[in-house]
Amino acid sequence: PMENYGLKAMSIGFLVEEDTPMIWRGPMVTQALEQLLNDTNWGELDYLIVDLPPGTGDTQLTLSQKIPVSGAVIVTTPQDIALLDARKGLKMFEKVEVPVLGVVENMSIHICSECGHAEHIFGEGGGKRMADEHDVDYLGALPLDMSIREQADSGKPSVVFEPNGKIADIYRDISRAMTSRLASKSKDY
Repeated sequence: PMENYGLKAMSIGFLVEEDTPMIWRGPMVTQALEQLLNDTNWGELDYLIVDLPPGTGDTQLTLSQKIPVSGAVIVTTPQDIALLDARKGLKMFEKVEVPVLGVVENMSIHICSECGHAEHIFGEGGGKRMADEHDVDYLGALPLDMSIREQADSGKPSVVFEPNGKIADIYRDISRAMTSRLASKSKDY
């Protein structure tokens, strides 16, 4: 895997040309996922986090059926249409007996980089309501803030670029909540 800031990452995107489209059907995606997970020399890991596309497709099913998954985190944005897919994902993980550690709301609030005005352009509180409705933890909310994209594009994520900043604090709080929930779930099993 590629490594930076003490984190290891692997992606099909690292293995193909930048402009090459990945036109794959379910079985090819499934095989690629298994190969990435099983054939990557991960070395010593504290956690292995797999970022999945939204929904309940082949990738999610393969992961939950063929790999021992300790928990799932549902990431959504606050608008109703996104919450529909997020709810389906949550229910799928429950059905295949993967513990849902909680919900993270992305793009929860927009903060104007010029004046600092904050507004809920995608709706307000959808992730929290979903967590409450399904009796899972609400792990936190990330703002729609241009600095997150700029820092990631520059190769320095928020927690590295501005380690004592508000956004880095949000990421740390969410990761602490996730690891705490994972630790308590593992005691239940």
